[in-house]
Amino acid sequence: MKYPFMTMPDETEITHSSIFEENGVEKIRVYIERPVEGGFIDATCILPDYSWQNNGFSDAEIKEFQDILEKGSHVIYKFARQGGFGNAANF
Repeated sequence: MKYPFMTMPDETEITHSSIFEENGVEKIRVYIERPVEGGFIDATCILPDYSWQNNGFSDAEIKEFQDILEKGSHVIYKFARQGGFGNAANF
């Protein structure tokens, strides 16, 4: 399941997965996608490792996204535990 997290002014969408466990560590996949002419560019970041798979963003953009995720990862984990932002807002 993908949950919305943030839409940036340039229409870049940040969404995230539910929590999954890998080797005893709770992880989340964060998906970043921006529409461009002819399709999309995207990247995926695995928390809490901050390991990236990038398909088109510049190094400077990835650095900016990493900063956003480092500052907001606790919120993303909270939302993932509660079924996304919509469900977390009802608590």
